[in-house]
Amino acid sequence: MNSDAATPPALSLVADPRLREEIRRIAAAADRPLDERVPPPGRPAWTAASVIIVDTAAALSCASAGYPRRAGILLVTLGEPSLLDWQTATAVGAEPVLELPAGADSLIAAFAAHDGRRPGDGAVLAVAGAGAGAGASVLAAAVGLTAASRFRDRTLLVDCAPYGGGLDLLLGLESVPGLRWPDLTIEHGRIAAPALHAALPAVSGLAVLACGRAVTATELGSTGPAAVEPVGPSTDPGSCESVDCLIERGAPASAFESGGTATALAPAAVRAVIEGGRAAGDLVVVDLSSDHGPYTEQVLDIADLVVLVAQARLRSIAAAKSAAAYLRARNPNVCSVVRGPAPGGLAPSDIAQSLEVPLLTAVPSQPGLTERLERGGLTVRRRGPLRTAAETCLTALFSEGARHAGASVGPGPSWWRIARSRSESCTPAVPQSAGARS
Repeated sequence: MNSDAATPPALSLVADPRLREEIRRIAAAADRPLDERVPPPGRPAWTAASVIIVDTAAALSCASAGYPRRAGILLVTLGEPSLLDWQTATAVGAEPVLELPAGADSLIAAFAAHDGRRPGDGAVLAVAGAGAGAGASVLAAAVGLTAASRFRDRTLLVDCAPYGGGLDLLLGLESVPGLRWPDLTIEHGRIAAPALHAALPAVSGLAVLACGRAVTATELGSTGPAAVEPVGPSTDPGSCESVDCLIERGAPASAFESGGTATALAPAAVRAVIEGGRAAGDLVVVDLSSDHGPYTEQVLDIADLVVLVAQARLRSIAAAKSAAAYLRARNPNVCSVVRGPAPGGLAPSDIAQSLEVPLLTAVPSQPGLTERLERGGLTVRRRGPLRTAAETCLTALFSEGARHAGASVGPGPSWWRIARSRSESCTPAVPQSAGARS
């Protein structure tokens, strides 16, 4: 049976003609299509591929280009691997080093293990804004609340906008005890999602990791990544002082790279939190707002879907063009949400076409939303523009075929049926107006 239509191709970055021919023979036997490219292949191809085959030269090239370590990298050699081969595999994050042709069966098994289907895995949705006030934070929070109340009992909202004022404030959680970014300690670059959920403030089933007002200094996994224990006195809710914030591979560092001021989140901390949630089967929603930096690049490299929120105004559209180019360079799965009103009569479809980003939905203004945010925090009603926009984003995230085809996805509640069907058929793994505020 030919499975090309169902199985994504393996990305092959192999220069040696003899090795390349051997890989073609094994892939044909495994009925696995190949996407053969010259290294480095470009970051979108690197992050999107289900499995990547490299030789030592290609691995060194990709490592030098700064490509992120990821699962599904296979380093192959002709004959017995040398010390350089093993060192290169470590540098690029390759899982095994396979000697060909003797290791043909192992390569076939690796093809089966990385077939593009990730049963039990979580999903990561990133929401970015085109300039201040675009509504990215409100949409991200609305997506999280909608998912948590409808289907997901393990939904995590991650604040990656240090200058945004804090998602806990947006949701009315500013006085609720629990971890914020400055309080976070991660042991050896890993994090246990159940421990993190238990330590975070939550609303309506949605756990929130916000940037400000830490209440209790805590350490995740003092003897490993499984426990959450206090390691110091409480801090003032208005303070962002760091207390032993991050231990990455045994070396202490701060989750805020400036040592306590909200200038930048540590990229290693961001990646550990998001990957930990995904590995545990969580739906992870990340608010990027209009921030750019090394930590946003970590999010974009991981995300299954990136949603760009833009207002139907000239300055927002100008900002969105720059933002769209930046996002597409890091992630091939970018869609747009256009928020009204449109004082100049600009059509959402025309705006999306100018951005060269597929349109998910247009969101009209929602009367009374700004006042509700000021008085008690964000809530998502059963009906309304914000609910429709959130469900449309979730539909796009879980409808993989529509997302990869770059097609628009109409509004509707079908996302949760897709997610439930996928979840119930799999075993969880072990180790895609929005408001006035951005």
